[in-house]
Amino acid sequence: MNLSFYHYLMKYRDAKAKDDISLFANHAYNDHAFPKHSNDYHELSSYLEMNGAYLESMSIFDKVWELYLLEANK
Repeated sequence: MNLSFYHYLMKYRDAKAKDDISLFANHAYNDHAFPKHSNDYHELSSYLEMNGAYLESMSIFDKVWELYLLEANK
């Protein structure tokens, strides 16, 4: 999959949704420093651990990462 993780995550962005993944996507959209072109798990997780105060739990990132990988392998 050539789609970056950020661009994959944006498919879950929804101003009205209140689920964990949509909230993550909405916050990442507003985070202008988010590594938008990265496909690297370690780069993204390190960034979120240091700068992702909006992410309630890293397990949310891990869940979306698994979905991203599943779709990439279709």
